[in-house]
Amino acid sequence: MRGKKPSKKAGKRRKPNVSRSTRAELQFPVSRVDRHLHHDRYAQRLSSSTPVFLAGVLEYLTSNILELAGEEAHKNSRVRITPEHMRKAIESSEHLRDLLEEDPKPRDEDVAQPEEKE
Repeated sequence: MRGKKPSKKAGKRRKPNVSRSTRAELQFPVSRVDRHLHHDRYAQRLSSSTPVFLAGVLEYLTSNILELAGEEAHKNSRVRITPEHMRKAIESSEHLRDLLEEDPKPRDEDVAQPEEKE
């Protein structure tokens, strides 16, 4: 009786799995962003690059805020960044303040004004 033939993959090592975050050289988890986008159903279909781009944007904004907050903490002779340092950093940056504004000003061309009835 003959034995089984060894499979073609018997002696080969499997290449390690590489995460999408590693491929994109990001610290933020691309797979988690993808999961949240699909779970919350922001769109019927998403491109495969959408979560990568969004994770990159989130990482950029976070690093920018932390850098400014670190400078603010250094000004106050502190080593640890506190929420107060982050608040001051956001308020000091015009771009971040506009982006993270809680009550955005409505634009006349974007907002339809209700018609008055007589």
